[in-house]
Amino acid sequence: MSKDAQGADLYQWDADICARRGVEHLAGVDEAGAGPLAGRVYAGAVILPRGVQLPDLNDSKQVTPRRRELLFDLIREQAVSWSVAWAEPEEIDRLDILNCRMLAMQRAIDALSPAPQLVLVDGNRDHGSRCAITSPHETVVKGDAHSACIAAASILAKVSRDRYMEEMAATYPQYAFEKHKGYPTKLHYERLREFGPCPIHRRSFLKKL
Repeated sequence: MSKDAQGADLYQWDADICARRGVEHLAGVDEAGAGPLAGRVYAGAVILPRGVQLPDLNDSKQVTPRRRELLFDLIREQAVSWSVAWAEPEEIDRLDILNCRMLAMQRAIDALSPAPQLVLVDGNRDHGSRCAITSPHETVVKGDAHSACIAAASILAKVSRDRYMEEMAATYPQYAFEKHKGYPTKLHYERLREFGPCPIHRRSFLKKL
């Protein structure tokens, strides 16, 4: 399937849901940064206008960094509403990562105006033990490959988190965050063993260190 065909399917998928559910404002929400050893977990939420066409929109993991940056600006310019939210490393250690994924996504949804009538949540989870998606919603497995608004949300979350980790690289240069964005790479573990954790490391993720 070509990228153009894939993109068209993303928009049509959302249009079909709006028509079937009688929804005018459909939002997508996705998170980025569940797996790293350091930094915030981010979430993006987006309501796209009907008829919008964003070039090469796709799951953020399938888009080059340069294209993600371009899409990041286009999404913010053309969305009916968009937001980015996060949960801090301290919250992750206190609540656990699943709860904080839900917390960050609900924070992003709450910041949308107008409020969406329905939210499409990427994945198959909508709650943890203490935090949940409370807005009217449906979960969509591999949603960023099916829905344009989820794909757009994934771009906002990914780019926002990458930029944050690049800022943290300047603050804590010894960890080379600009190279691995906090993920559990060989280099990251080497730097952790040499320097120990810094204030943005998730202590609950470092039990095997």
